[in-house]
Amino acid sequence: MDYSQFKFLGLPMLAWIPLFPLLGALVNLTLGRRLGKTAAHTVAIAAVVASFGMSAWLVFGELWKAYKAGAGGTGIEQVVYTWIEVGQLKIELAFHLDTLSGVMILIITGIGSLIHIYSTGYMAHDPRYSTFFGYLNLFTGAMLILVLGSSLPVMFIGWEGVGLCSYLLIGFWYEREDYATAGRKAFIVNRIGDFCFLLGMFLLFWATKTLDFGQLKQASVGAAYVQPFWGGERLAAAAAIFLFIGACGKSAQLPLFVWLPDAMAGPTPVSALIHAATMVTAGVYMVCRLAFLYSASTTAMIVVCTIGMLTALVAAFMAFAQTDLKKVLAYSTVSQLGFMFVAAGTGNWTAAIFHLMTHAFFKACLFLGAGSVMHGMEHGGSTTPGDIMTMGGLRKHMPITWITFLISCLAIAGIFPFSGFFSKDEILGGAYSIVGSAAPPGWPAWYGYVLWGGLLVAALGTAFYMWRLYFLVWHGPERSEAAKHAHESPPSMTMPLVILALGATLTGFLGLPHLSWLKLPSWWPSLSSWLAPSTVQTWYNPGVDGPAQPLLGHSSDNTILILMVVALGIGLLGIGLAWVFYGAPGKPSGTVERLVDGPLHGAYEASKAKLWFDEVYDFLIVRPFRLVARALFEIVDRFIIDTIAVNGSAMVVGLFGRVSRWFQNGQVQRYLAGLVLGAAAVFLVADCKTKPTFDYEMVGDRLHLTARPGAGLVSATTKLRWDIDGDGKADVDPNTGAVYDTPDLYVLYGDTGAKVTLFIDDPVTRTTKTVTRLIELEDK
Repeated sequence: MDYSQFKFLGLPMLAWIPLFPLLGALVNLTLGRRLGKTAAHTVAIAAVVASFGMSAWLVFGELWKAYKAGAGGTGIEQVVYTWIEVGQLKIELAFHLDTLSGVMILIITGIGSLIHIYSTGYMAHDPRYSTFFGYLNLFTGAMLILVLGSSLPVMFIGWEGVGLCSYLLIGFWYEREDYATAGRKAFIVNRIGDFCFLLGMFLLFWATKTLDFGQLKQASVGAAYVQPFWGGERLAAAAAIFLFIGACGKSAQLPLFVWLPDAMAGPTPVSALIHAATMVTAGVYMVCRLAFLYSASTTAMIVVCTIGMLTALVAAFMAFAQTDLKKVLAYSTVSQLGFMFVAAGTGNWTAAIFHLMTHAFFKACLFLGAGSVMHGMEHGGSTTPGDIMTMGGLRKHMPITWITFLISCLAIAGIFPFSGFFSKDEILGGAYSIVGSAAPPGWPAWYGYVLWGGLLVAALGTAFYMWRLYFLVWHGPERSEAAKHAHESPPSMTMPLVILALGATLTGFLGLPHLSWLKLPSWWPSLSSWLAPSTVQTWYNPGVDGPAQPLLGHSSDNTILILMVVALGIGLLGIGLAWVFYGAPGKPSGTVERLVDGPLHGAYEASKAKLWFDEVYDFLIVRPFRLVARALFEIVDRFIIDTIAVNGSAMVVGLFGRVSRWFQNGQVQRYLAGLVLGAAAVFLVADCKTKPTFDYEMVGDRLHLTARPGAGLVSATTKLRWDIDGDGKADVDPNTGAVYDTPDLYVLYGDTGAKVTLFIDDPVTRTTKTVTRLIELEDK
């Protein structure tokens, strides 16, 4: 179907989805202070709700029709205008809505709307209220451009946009140096990943001469990136790994995850927006969007899932000893993103997006719940509202926040029937299935078990540290006066929590396990069927005889049920361990202190110090960089540029100025004297440049003499005389009787002696100079 005329107010319909929040940002950032707080948040919320409404109408209307007609992957594409056209490169500012981007825009605008509403209560007393909502709108608009872009360059606009907005929002309270530093850290670390993203993009264009997703997906173009590139690997491997490094920056994977925990410096709604539905999911979405590229390189896929598994484990370990409420949730986000990348790295695109969706609900609920807790603690008089060791017993004071937090903790721990159970089980089952003959080409046959085992350990850690957090915050006695006086947050903050908790409960049923006996009605939405047209299901290996190998293996019903029971058991075990140490009456248990001070002291210190990643980076990267920068500053900037080039030239000019002032004093007599002396000096110098001499040569039977009395004006007044016979006296012309006094003189060679003398008479100095030269000619 042709959607070129599918417009609203002269602009393509898809363009309005990001344009609504961008317009809201424009209004709030320019007129917000004049409009007042009510108008500021009304504009911001209305912009995102309008974008959500437009998204829902398009997804459940036109896109649903295309999906039912078998064109869900083709979807809706609309061009705003031609952005760049240089040689073979033609980039159009175009947006593409298919079943994959449809899920993303609903998550971004839906959860984004709730976060905007929540912010009206949380930021009510902030002096930069309208600016905050302007930044939130700008962030939302950039993220929508990222997921709707029909090519890598358009995606990169949104990619950089969310990076900029993260800097603005994380460092929103820039008056505190540590908050400003956190914003800069996020910006700089993301630039490292973005540089690699650009390298991958340039490499793809070099190979295929296109960056449009639709064209890159075509088999005729795909053949270009399956050609050998380096070390026997396909070009797809290099391009996909470079792009994945960019994803590691945005989605906080090893080794570029260090910015995300520090991002807790921003207001809590920012943490929810960044960590749940938008920026950190950009990398996962990008890998799934380029499924056709990653399916052409099993090397790139194993890199993706290995980094994801290691990140899930490392981040879970770091969360064990944290005492800051939002820091625990931050490391939880990093760990859960690792799960998503394992799913994407095993070709389980549905599981990756499924967990992205469920995580968006329960993690947004957890972060906003944390903000509600901190809000209540601050009103109770706490000066450290995020310290979980000062909490306890808050369920009595904040019942709505407590019940929604409980639901989200059950979901993230993978407890049935909450959403995290289904999505995490989908990832674990997918990893377990790629073993033996079902393993991707070139992978060890047993590597699926490694991924499955590593993720089980990470899931155990997730359940333990999240329920440690839950028990310390909500159960037991209040451990501070602030906790005793905490109270529930206003409806503007609790209402979004209820909706998010409802989503964390129900969204899991969109991805029920694939059991042969589980017969669902035809109207039941299936996420795997919905996403299938926008992804790929087989490894891209052209030229190989036989059918293409599917990305994932298929497990029997019994295996699926066993894996589900194991996953559920791991979650319950983690909760049980947390209850033993932190939840039972009279806890935290003294056993914890004995273990921390005894056999687990080293592990505790390593977890508390976050494995010293920041310290290692500071030693290996930051300090040497600062040393080089300091040296360049002192030598190049201060010495060469400032001292020599700038101050030195100024000093020379000043010196000449002081000398000139001695001469330029208005006395005409001194000016005349200077003029005479200067002219004399010029004449003297000009006169002394060349010593007097003469040249000679034979012309027929005559000797041609040419006088050269010297340079300058003085030499022009001299008189010449020639002695051609060598007797020491000036000779005369025998025909005219006149003295030979011309500069050019022709005489018979036979009249000359062995040497010739030139007399130079200077009438100014009244001196005579003589130049005598021996005449040496071969014919003489």
